[in-house]
Amino acid sequence: MNSSRKYIWAFLITLVIFLSVTVLSNYFDTQRINEVKAIDDSISLDILSSEIQFDLLKQTPCEYLGDSSLSHELDSLGSRLSYLENARGANDAQVIQLKSNYSLLEIKDFILMQSMSDKCKTKPAFVLYFYSNRGDCPDCQFTGSVLTALREAYPGVRVYSFDYHADISAVRTLVSIYRIAPEFPALVIHGKPTYGLKSLSQIEALMPEVKTSTTTATTTKK
Repeated sequence: MNSSRKYIWAFLITLVIFLSVTVLSNYFDTQRINEVKAIDDSISLDILSSEIQFDLLKQTPCEYLGDSSLSHELDSLGSRLSYLENARGANDAQVIQLKSNYSLLEIKDFILMQSMSDKCKTKPAFVLYFYSNRGDCPDCQFTGSVLTALREAYPGVRVYSFDYHADISAVRTLVSIYRIAPEFPALVIHGKPTYGLKSLSQIEALMPEVKTSTTTATTTKK
């Protein structure tokens, strides 16, 4: 009898532990889903807001161009997209769609800043960064850190990051225009592609104008 009771108590304790773990797991999963959904909704709203800002910036006088908060919003968007990608996975349909929208915003900003540079007679400092998420770019993460350091050192630099393999016609057009080979990491500086890992000093040597650039910086995903 005592042996039977021990088994029953062991079973009940195991059942309680199992149910507790299940309940807690479901709770945290629900919290995580709600958090991701909130980020998802926020990103969608910010993308719409940025689209409107692009139209407004086209009419901005040269003396006020550097005061735009758009670059900081693109930075925030990129950070949240990275979080969302880590939470849902790179192959999630919604993540892919949002990243596509973000890449288009980057390209629009790149075109706008080139146009404003011509209009305002400024010397822009642009870097196009092409990376790969297919496991064939061991140096891409470090390159992202180097470019972040570049932006922190020179707020006038605008860095635009793109997934080389993204199924986006506008990105494919950039790849074609600058004749980017599938070698990663790839940087486009002054319209010319350069490949492989670069240190901060090496990038500085490729674009000495960074010390005098007046273009407001923007940060991007990865």
